[in-house]
Amino acid sequence: MLIRVLLVLLLVPTLVRGEFAAPEGIPQTREQISLTFAPVVRQVAPAVVNIYAERIVNERVSPFLNDPFLDFMFGDQMRGLSRQRMEQALGSGVIVRTDGLVVTNRHVIEKAQDIKIILSDRREFPAKIVTVDDKSDLAVLQALVEDVQFPVLPLGDSDALEAGDLVLAIGNPYGVGQSVSSGIVSATSRTTTAINGGGYFIQTDAAINPGNSGGALVNMKGQLIGINTAIYSRSGGSVGIGFAIPSNLVRTVIEAGESGQRPVRPWLGIAAQEVDAELAASLGLDRPQGVIIKSLRKASPLAAAGIKTGDIITAVAGVAVDNPEALRFRTSTRAVNSEVLFTILSKGTSREVLVRLIAPPEDPPRQTLQLKGRTPFSGAEVMNLSPAVIDELGYDGAVERGVIISQIAPGSLARQLGFKPQDIILQVNGVSIAAVDDLAKALDRDSRGWRLTIRRGDQVINTVAGG
Repeated sequence: MLIRVLLVLLLVPTLVRGEFAAPEGIPQTREQISLTFAPVVRQVAPAVVNIYAERIVNERVSPFLNDPFLDFMFGDQMRGLSRQRMEQALGSGVIVRTDGLVVTNRHVIEKAQDIKIILSDRREFPAKIVTVDDKSDLAVLQALVEDVQFPVLPLGDSDALEAGDLVLAIGNPYGVGQSVSSGIVSATSRTTTAINGGGYFIQTDAAINPGNSGGALVNMKGQLIGINTAIYSRSGGSVGIGFAIPSNLVRTVIEAGESGQRPVRPWLGIAAQEVDAELAASLGLDRPQGVIIKSLRKASPLAAAGIKTGDIITAVAGVAVDNPEALRFRTSTRAVNSEVLFTILSKGTSREVLVRLIAPPEDPPRQTLQLKGRTPFSGAEVMNLSPAVIDELGYDGAVERGVIISQIAPGSLARQLGFKPQDIILQVNGVSIAAVDDLAKALDRDSRGWRLTIRRGDQVINTVAGG
């Protein structure tokens, strides 16, 4: 047992230095017996900050608000039975530019009225939100100070990671102060839709706990290779299964923040399915691989490049893709209007196709309409659903066409009746609604009552409102 422990102690320092041969015999020098990540920590820790975000939250006091029907019909009235309190969120962030540009998780600063960043040397600075990306659960902040040179953590290439690589997680767990934990990369392409982050994560066993959100996952070169965002846990504490958003996706959000714009991801215009063992056998493949294109929109850049329904995408830019989430991630890290090489398997033949990625098109035109008068949607703004609107509003439902509520005026009838932004209007008095013009005509008819069908996420709600 002693020999086994010594072998481990000897092996780890050589891995840290990038060597793979352990010294022979028992350790003879202090260097041989020292296990330390201190040089890496000294290099990167100054660029990892604590984030304090204050926000006002409404605390519900009525037990009836757990009923989804009552919440839909009488949400605003019943929310009057609540009290406001100030809540302080604790999290972490990473400085990525010398003027104080900070990247963190969106959920750390969500609905914050006041944000403060605290450096490892205890300096404090107020900060403002520059951009927020709901899809990746990332946000970019700007420290509100001039003539200060901030320490910076450079971004590494998350695609270069391999399972087994040593990593460090740095953040502010439970608000105790900056802390460091070590571990390895458990997986480089973990896909899950249970949490935000684009459904694509680096998995690590480095201890990540509440408060680490937005903190840094760094490699042994002292580079940022992920933003720690979530853990799998039944108790709330770390059990060695943590998830970080890969730096190549983080980079696109940072670049959007630097330009002062909202992140826009390339649009493929396809519906795709993972090629599992059963499907591979039916297609005559020797093994499961890639994703098969089930449908292809006319405006899709893949269609413009000659790719067809039934073709299988096996790789993007030389990196294999095995499911739709991986395909989405590989294109999300690319810029709009850039050209990317897709590897396509078609009728048993593999070929490479150069695809120019495009922004989500506004087809059909959004045709924004403010609804007024004696209708149940009075006070709501609606628009046609298109790929551009889906991307802009962060809509994550299955419907790709129809009429979506984009926003609702406070105190309006629509708000009182419980409608919410991102509700999709499907029917009004039995009339199917495919476009804003359809809705305007249906609401223009005199009616003593309104039979309405609404889609909210995966739920279809039928309700009745008075005339």
